[in-house]
Amino acid sequence: MPVIAIIGAGQGLGLAIAKLFGGNGFKVALLSRAPSKLEPLLAELAKDGIEAAAFAADVTDRASVASGLAAVKERFGAVDVLEYSPSNPSLPQARASEISHDILQPWLDFQLHGAIAAAGAVLPDMLARGSGTILVTTGASSVHPGAGHPAFAAAGVAMGALRNWAHALHSDVKDRGVQVGHVAIGAFIGQTPETTADRIAPLYWELHMQRDQVEKVFH
Repeated sequence: MPVIAIIGAGQGLGLAIAKLFGGNGFKVALLSRAPSKLEPLLAELAKDGIEAAAFAADVTDRASVASGLAAVKERFGAVDVLEYSPSNPSLPQARASEISHDILQPWLDFQLHGAIAAAGAVLPDMLARGSGTILVTTGASSVHPGAGHPAFAAAGVAMGALRNWAHALHSDVKDRGVQVGHVAIGAFIGQTPETTADRIAPLYWELHMQRDQVEKVFH
C-alpha cells in the first residue's frame, strides 16, 4: 500500500486529506509537534478502515523532521506522498512596513525551511524509484500579495518564498518522476459551507493524480 505523510496534521484540512487519500488505499502518517493530540484523528480514520499512525515532528527543528519521517518509513515503508501544511497562530505578525529580521525569520523557518527539511528526508527515495509526490500549502497571498490582509504580510512573504521553492522544485524533478504541487487557500477554512476542508482536499488529490499542474488556488 502507498503511504502519505501529512506534516502539520490537524482536525481540519489534515484530516480531510487523510480521509481522501486513505479512502484511496493509502496508509496515513500524521506528524505534528504533539502526536498525542492526534488520537481523535486516528480513531476517526480507523472508523473508515484506514490504517494510520501518529509521529512527532517539529518543523522548526530539522533533526526532528528527519527523525519523524524516518520513523514513518520504519513503520509503513517509504513515503509516496508528502503533504506539508503546518500552522502556528503564535508566530509574530506584521505589516510589510514593519517587517524585521526577528519577525520574518521564524516564519521562514516554519514555512520554507521546514518544508525543505521534509522534502529532503523523502526526496532521495522518490528520485531513486522514479515516483512520488510532494505537496505544500500556503495562503493565497503567496500568489496575490496585495490581496492578503496587510497585518499578515510577514506570513505572506514566507509563504511566497515557499511557493517559489515549490515551483522551482517542480521544474527540477518533474522529468525524474516526482510531482511537486502547491495549493494556495484564499479562504478561512470552514467559515462557509463552500469553504470546508472536504471541498479543498480534492485539490491535493488532483495534483497528485494529474501531475500536469504545479498549482491550485482555492478562493
